[in-house]
Amino acid sequence: MNEQELCKKKLIDLSRQANRKGIVLFSDFLNLNELNIYHQNEKFFETKTEASGGVPFAERQIVAFIPDALYYEWQFPIAYLEIVPSYPKFAEKLGHRDILGSMMNLGVDRSKLGDIVICENKYFLICEESMAPYFMENLDKIRHTVVKLSPVSADALEQQQKFEEKDGTITSNRLDSMIACVYKFSRSQALEFFKAEKVFVNGKCVQNPSYRCKEADIISVRGYGRFVFEREMGETNKGRMKVRYKLYG
Repeated sequence: MNEQELCKKKLIDLSRQANRKGIVLFSDFLNLNELNIYHQNEKFFETKTEASGGVPFAERQIVAFIPDALYYEWQFPIAYLEIVPSYPKFAEKLGHRDILGSMMNLGVDRSKLGDIVICENKYFLICEESMAPYFMENLDKIRHTVVKLSPVSADALEQQQKFEEKDGTITSNRLDSMIACVYKFSRSQALEFFKAEKVFVNGKCVQNPSYRCKEADIISVRGYGRFVFEREMGETNKGRMKVRYKLYG
């Protein structure tokens, strides 16, 4: 059984168990490929489902399997931690790989971790709620920087998220044109990402370059980041389409 089939089986099994037991069950954090498998197989689930990464536009998300006859309130088991240098004067500038590498060195499975959010000189980690005490107790250094972890609210993290609103022009409302515009690729370069199955819209892998972008689409290009397509804004004097989008920082 390959990884895709194993992921599909796990998700369907969770749905069956949730339906049989009458309780909400949760997946681990799913990456973009796993979220695509989730979307492809929704028709096989025996329950309703919801997916969340804890904050808007999160890339890694947990799926909740919710039986129809549910009799209690529930929430996603997600925690939010701020990573704070103990000695700011001597702190290094940390990157996503630095933080992730330190987490992996603790022997933690990647599926227990959500997005790592970096906002200028502030660092945040989204994780499964059950793992938060372990991280606060054991993660004390990233590279050469001594750190401590403190719980924060989802609202506090959302306020730190940075989106840069930008305008651009494209030849037509096609996804390959939009990606080329946002990341300064040629159209031929953009097409390579479709062939490599690295383009996702709202968590679903899209292989059709001519897909028409819709308002509020969350578009991810693996290895480059993500942006939100906001709207079309008419045409330029030369007949090109003006568009507005939010680039995730």
